[in-house]
Amino acid sequence: MIKFCVKLVQRWLPEPFIFAILLTFVAAVATIFVCAQSPLEVVEHWGGGVWNLLSFAMQMALVLVCGSALASAPVVKKGIDALARIPKSPSAAIAMVTVVSALACWLNWGFGLIIGVVFAKAIARQLAGIDYRLLIASAYSGFVVWHAGVSGSIPLTMATEGEIGKVTGGAMNLTVPVSQTIFDVHNLVMVLLVIVAITVANTLIHPKKGAVTVDSSLLSKESEYSEPSEKTERTPAQRLEHSPILSWMIALLLAVFVVVKLGFRGGSLDLGTVIMIFLSLGLMLHGTPMAYVRAFGKATTGAAGIILQFPLYAGIMGIITGVGANGVSMGNVIADFCVNISNPVTYPLITFFFAALLNMFVPSGGGHWAIQAPIMLPAAATLGVDAGLTGTAIAWGDAWTNLIQPFWALPALAIAKLSARDIMGYCLVDLLITGIIICGGLVVWAL
Repeated sequence: MIKFCVKLVQRWLPEPFIFAILLTFVAAVATIFVCAQSPLEVVEHWGGGVWNLLSFAMQMALVLVCGSALASAPVVKKGIDALARIPKSPSAAIAMVTVVSALACWLNWGFGLIIGVVFAKAIARQLAGIDYRLLIASAYSGFVVWHAGVSGSIPLTMATEGEIGKVTGGAMNLTVPVSQTIFDVHNLVMVLLVIVAITVANTLIHPKKGAVTVDSSLLSKESEYSEPSEKTERTPAQRLEHSPILSWMIALLLAVFVVVKLGFRGGSLDLGTVIMIFLSLGLMLHGTPMAYVRAFGKATTGAAGIILQFPLYAGIMGIITGVGANGVSMGNVIADFCVNISNPVTYPLITFFFAALLNMFVPSGGGHWAIQAPIMLPAAATLGVDAGLTGTAIAWGDAWTNLIQPFWALPALAIAKLSARDIMGYCLVDLLITGIIICGGLVVWAL
């Protein structure tokens, strides 16, 4: 089964950019036939949506780059290397990478996505005989719990006053606290079971023979940037470039803002705040502005896939949400279908599968909220289904198919220097296992 999944993905899964192109035309053709929209309408929806995620794309690129720059700080590298020396066998290494990545992603998806792969590479440098593809797949598999964690965009949005009323056009004016979503006992149990399941599965998947290893010299650390010798006479400009005082000043400014926003203003942890935390920590830990500039520059190469593909996925969002002259959109058609075949027990399950399918076309938590919330939340109220459960089902569906949607794997793959087909076969196995757990958990919660 495992070998079949790996071979299937390696043979048929194209590179993520090709995948995005194909999905664009699948969404376009489906909308023309299902929603009776004209080709010109679909093209207009696509073109109108292409640039709608520019700010989000910039945020995602900064999450990757700032996270990578932070992970390359000398003190962080020493900590990662110390942890990497703990596992003494391939199975133990796979298990440790999976758990560390999953817990980090639950706390904050951006940091977890990056630190998991950096940790995996550190292990690969020190431990012989480990399958490198499975190691990176294990680091990425922990991402499946992100939307059920404390940085999940949908539960955080539902907990923000006025957001549900805004998206439902005033039909529902309520706020759902995180105690009914992220920290609900049903959700916490699902997270725990999923982490245990992928840890066991990834460990058992590791081949006893024929592991695809990587030459550790190819993973060697990049040379550290060294400050100029004190004996070298510096110009005034160079003294500014290598002054730790400037780094600490701007880092402390960012840190004070974050503390005031979260502690004194009662704000929530959002993408912008996460980026600021990464930026301030990176500046402090690298010591000088010039050292951070160098680390930041090296990290930017990993953001190429995000910059290239986000416009295509924004265009797909435009096609899915675009309303034709007949007042119908593809997102509405699919959501209405889900509502019509549901009852109070099956509705969260249907919502979950719809979100999982939609994630293949719109890999964005914010996109899911914009498409599903206006229809699924009022319908849930009609059926008597708890709003927190409905929102959590959407969040789990969005996160679940990330295991086989190569879009969010781009940062991890860029750091690991692998392609999507190298890891997706293993992730497909995790998809099947976690799907059973999530579906069972949603049904129990509904009952």
